[in-house]
Amino acid sequence: MALKGKPIAIGTSDTTIYTCPSTIEASVHGLVFSNNTGSAVTITLKIYIQSLGTTTTVATGISVGANTTYTWPKPINVNAGDLIQAAASTGSALVCFYSVYEGSAVAAAVGFTPRGAWGSGSTYAVNDVVSYNGSSYLAIQASTNQQPDTQTAYWLVLAAKGDTGSGDVTGPASSVDSEIAVFNSTTGKIIKRASATGILKATSGVLSAATAGTDYVTPTGSETLTNKTLTNPSVNNYTEGVVAIGTVSSSNTLSLTNGTLQTATLTASTACTFTMPTATAGKSFVLLLKQAASTGNGTATFTGVKWGTAGAPTVTATAGKMDIFTFVADGTNWYGSVAAGFTP
Repeated sequence: MALKGKPIAIGTSDTTIYTCPSTIEASVHGLVFSNNTGSAVTITLKIYIQSLGTTTTVATGISVGANTTYTWPKPINVNAGDLIQAAASTGSALVCFYSVYEGSAVAAAVGFTPRGAWGSGSTYAVNDVVSYNGSSYLAIQASTNQQPDTQTAYWLVLAAKGDTGSGDVTGPASSVDSEIAVFNSTTGKIIKRASATGILKATSGVLSAATAGTDYVTPTGSETLTNKTLTNPSVNNYTEGVVAIGTVSSSNTLSLTNGTLQTATLTASTACTFTMPTATAGKSFVLLLKQAASTGNGTATFTGVKWGTAGAPTVTATAGKMDIFTFVADGTNWYGSVAAGFTP
């Protein structure tokens, strides 16, 4: 192995890193690019093939971070007169080091050179590896614009793409959209229509019609909860969801869509007007209204609310205090009451 200790500065135009001497072959290892600047630099790596008289771009856009190094991951095999070249996006930024095996005899083993996706305009050398339409190919002789899947004189299949399944299931021609499909019990491979109708059940994976009174209870009365009346229901130990409105400023529209226990905090020294929801008969809700913790003095009014003899209440002004407002509707009006001065 010949060790090359002299650093090579990489310029913005193609800079020769290594020239393979005449009459020998070589394998360059440890190709290291060092960026000694405070900004990232990109590299273009090329190989000039002397026997073909052509230059092949191996990789472009390789990024070397600021004050870091980048090592090319594979050996690069070259023949007599071949050149390894690189160009940097910024001058005076990169220095390259490498080591190389050189010998006059034919190499005992030759490595593959990965080239990525095959391109019709690229030149390929023996032992280049490309991908094309999901398969990978090995170059067995130099070529340009020789399509790998058809030009077997130039390319050898390394790994072929597997067959792609269609995803379709074979079934009877009489099938109808949205019907339930089950396996044919004889073969276990063909899909057939389910003959059962109505409410269905599955026992040990077998589908059949469910029996009323045995597998399910037929609903009677007013079991539906959506917009329906419950007759003499008994609900024990329930928890009502809390809607946290958050801090309100000059105005806020109250909504009962998400829940009927709501919390809000007044902005210090600001008057807030609350717009009430539609006064649907039987609707009610509770509002826990707090003062700002540091200063207080926020005020609140409620549009269209009827209050008791004492009239519309004055919100407790003390910072951090909370008043509990309760509202109930008769279908025309909202009626309100308040319990004031709580400390949360």
